[in-house]
Amino acid sequence: MSGPARIVQRGLWFEEFDTDVVYEHRPGRTITEADNVLFTTLTMNTQALHLDAAFSEQLPPFNQRLVNSMFTLSTLVGLSVAQLTQGTIVANLGFSDIAFPKPLFHGDTMYAETVITDKRESKSRPGEGIITFAHTARNQHGDVVATATRKTLVRKRPEEDVT
Repeated sequence: MSGPARIVQRGLWFEEFDTDVVYEHRPGRTITEADNVLFTTLTMNTQALHLDAAFSEQLPPFNQRLVNSMFTLSTLVGLSVAQLTQGTIVANLGFSDIAFPKPLFHGDTMYAETVITDKRESKSRPGEGIITFAHTARNQHGDVVATATRKTLVRKRPEEDVT
């Protein structure tokens, strides 16, 4: 007797991606002051709008610290990993069309969704394909806070994995 079957969480193989789907990534991520300050200081960003509450409170139109937009972008992509690319990605090939239409603030919760806008087999790398993701982040009110297009190189399903 070999015991129970084992299922390992993974992203999708190239063949499993569908361009007619909105992939909703859950759970969301509530952004804390500590997240923002740590990311900002780890990346050597001295922008007072992220670090200095007294300074930021004096500046309209927000009159408060803003979450670092690079943290917003990183979290947007990170929210998609478990569902889409965990263990199946080869590499990120590039980002484009990045926008931050509204800011995130401490205490906001980010939710992400992804649409596959293109997929094609790699011409130079057998067993792999190129997927284009259109990522969108929304806050808890449904406002779009970030968008990005990302091209990735993804593995095709291995021959021994016929599930």
